[in-house]
Amino acid sequence: MLGIVAYALGAMYTPGPVNLLGLNVGINGQAKKSLGFCLGVGTAMFAYLLLLGWAGAAWIDDEALIVVSALGCSYIVYLAIKIACSSADLSSDLNTQLNNHDHTAHLLRFRDGLVMQLLNPKAIIATLPLATLQFPAAGIEGISLVVWAFGLAILAAGAPGSYVLMGSLVGQRIQSAGIIKSFNWVMAGLLVAVALSIGYEHVWLPLNAS
Repeated sequence: MLGIVAYALGAMYTPGPVNLLGLNVGINGQAKKSLGFCLGVGTAMFAYLLLLGWAGAAWIDDEALIVVSALGCSYIVYLAIKIACSSADLSSDLNTQLNNHDHTAHLLRFRDGLVMQLLNPKAIIATLPLATLQFPAAGIEGISLVVWAFGLAILAAGAPGSYVLMGSLVGQRIQSAGIIKSFNWVMAGLLVAVALSIGYEHVWLPLNAS
């Protein structure tokens, strides 16, 4: 049981597109508005854990993973563009400015967290060992599967939440709009790099291998 939790923490709390986005919204002073996004991430992981735990990995073939990966890469790039275009004017209250320029706020909805995690191939790959190997080995099925999936989904929701908190602590110490704008561009660049990495590993290589 401890091994399941340890694996889940390691897989969920390492840097990835969802956690990088959480870091960015924290830096931009929107920690209080990020609950919906985090819940969306947790809901997506809950759905994957239940689906894979009940149906196994049979429904995920190579072609399906390629399609999910391609859609995920496109969505990550879309979010990166939104981050790069977000406002960081500190001449007045930061939250007011971000509300008036509804770019970064757009990224904090439940739907965005849900869709981003559902289209994140790394979420599927991280979930597969849990649902198809570790759960059966520990005798987790039926009602206990639902309980475990719910508990791990809470941990999944806490992953971007922890990055939001870290970003918020950093953002509170930044008084320059230029620095925050630079952070936005860096985060956007990192998200594009993640998208390219996912595209190469899970789209380009499989297509060329076949």
